[in-house]
Amino acid sequence: MMALVSVPTQGPATAGLHSAARLIDLVRTRPEITRAEAAQELGMGSGAATGLMKRMRRDELLDETPAPARGRGRPTTVLRPHPDGPLVIAVELSPTGWRVATAALDGDPTVHVDTPRLGSDPQEVLAAMAGAIAAVHGSSPDRVRAISVSVAGTVSDQRLVQFTRRGWMDVDLSALTADLPPGIDLPLLVDNDATLAGLAEARIGTATGVSPVLHLIITVGIGGALIVDGVPARGARGSAGEYGHMPFGDLTRRCPCGAYGCWDLTVDGRTLAARLGDPDPDDPRSYAYRVLAQSDRNPATQSALADVAASLGRGIAGLVNMHDPEVVTLGGLAAPLRAAEPERFLAAYESGLMSFRKAAPPPIMDGTLGEDGPLRGAALNGIDLVTTIDGLAGWLDR
Repeated sequence: MMALVSVPTQGPATAGLHSAARLIDLVRTRPEITRAEAAQELGMGSGAATGLMKRMRRDELLDETPAPARGRGRPTTVLRPHPDGPLVIAVELSPTGWRVATAALDGDPTVHVDTPRLGSDPQEVLAAMAGAIAAVHGSSPDRVRAISVSVAGTVSDQRLVQFTRRGWMDVDLSALTADLPPGIDLPLLVDNDATLAGLAEARIGTATGVSPVLHLIITVGIGGALIVDGVPARGARGSAGEYGHMPFGDLTRRCPCGAYGCWDLTVDGRTLAARLGDPDPDDPRSYAYRVLAQSDRNPATQSALADVAASLGRGIAGLVNMHDPEVVTLGGLAAPLRAAEPERFLAAYESGLMSFRKAAPPPIMDGTLGEDGPLRGAALNGIDLVTTIDGLAGWLDR
């Protein structure tokens, strides 16, 4: 396994900012790291580490608190974000609602607004989100350095190309900054929820220290990301990872996206409802969780779950053949759907692998971040920008 460090981009700063960026990365990827441990990781003596931390406190980047006692020896300290340090606003637009949070340099989001219901009019939804973002910004206007958004739909640059369950098409997400005060021009980062969940699992979740990682998440349909050295493969326009729209399904069936045979239509609550003779659910995610929660499943239900698990396993095999990942991680509904019919899943996965992979296939592991994966990824994505050399220089020049 490789140790992953998010390498800051080059900029006009001095070597001191490079050291600061490396130290912040350690705080982000290794919570509760002590000053002594950080010095060892960075190859610094105690005097150099003390001097670096003095500058970090002065610049309101990091602070330290006494570490819990660990037996004999000199006391040390735990490194944490400075209480007056930089923040990002992390936003999640999910199939069922939206959230607005802030995160300090450790990338751990604190949710301020949680709206569990999503309206049908995209402009009304974006207006409500913009108001919440402006309010959160207004509570710490001098500290917020970027806005990072996770969207459960296909994105290209700052546009939501399609959000099929709501029928939203070509929505301009720059409207999310409309209520910020005049003259405030914060960077707006927009990414797909599956991409950001994969980023989080690779940086701070199940796959920490592994590369490359294939992450897959099922909410409504399936998406994912290939994470190489801690960085998602985003494609030319930021819309890579739309695995649900690969033709792994029924080639006679048209997907709401416009393509035929999409894998999306075989792995989520819509599939379960169709197999069980129920109407297409308004909330396929909640429907699937209700089916999975049944303690005494009848044969029809178990058969439907088996079909979904087999489709999931077979599709993952195809992606493993394509990407050659070190490990596969599962988020959202993917993990419990596999667990509902593990034998059918495994048989389909193994049968779809190329012969040379069958002896030692990549392990498939449940993610650890659960439903918070996309929001955690959005926070990390924003902090990545803030902690580039140029980003840190901007903070010092504010």
